[in-house]
Amino acid sequence: MRILMIEDDEALCEAVIFQLRQEGYTVDACSDGDDGLRYILEGAYDLVILDRMLPRLGGLEILRRARRAGNTTPVLMVTALDGIGDRVDGLDAGADDYLVKPFAIEELLARIRAMGRRPRAWESSQVMSFGDVSFDGMEKKLMRGGKECSLSKREADLFEMFFKNPSQTLPRQTLLSRVWGPDAMVEDGNLDNYIHFLRRRLRAVGSALQIKTVRGTGYRLEKSDV
Repeated sequence: MRILMIEDDEALCEAVIFQLRQEGYTVDACSDGDDGLRYILEGAYDLVILDRMLPRLGGLEILRRARRAGNTTPVLMVTALDGIGDRVDGLDAGADDYLVKPFAIEELLARIRAMGRRPRAWESSQVMSFGDVSFDGMEKKLMRGGKECSLSKREADLFEMFFKNPSQTLPRQTLLSRVWGPDAMVEDGNLDNYIHFLRRRLRAVGSALQIKTVRGTGYRLEKSDV
């Protein structure tokens, strides 16, 4: 599981990250709201631990903007604000769970495990759809109308990333880490080659979807403007 922690308390952040990595989680972190929103929208995380009180952009606003952008990443909000109204505000803004500071690390880990067991919206079916195409990750195939295209495992893993995060820019390092593995020794050119393969697969089923290159950042699956 890949987790993003958005927290401006440096000591707390370091302590939690240490424990999470001990449990085998991959963790990224940032300390202000503007960076946090960018990470959420671009990072393809499995879970976000989000502080409510942050510099530059508060946790509630981060949540609202992320949800409006179509991001469905599970969010655990952590905050010292423990009133009923505070909890309701957090949940209404789009949080999936709410944990009051100070908290025991054992409870945080238990809540992360519980959230990891919940089905995501895209997990309710083996088949995901975006635009004019459906993608079956189990069968490793792309479908449009009566046309089907079989995929290699690597192609299917990349398409899964794009279909889970449609219209979002996925950084190159995120794609390399999630598809090839965080410690894999792989050249950047391999990713470019596979993106070329994915574009050919989309053309093979007659799709209008496009994988756009975001110069200096990564790639984005989007609907055609035409």
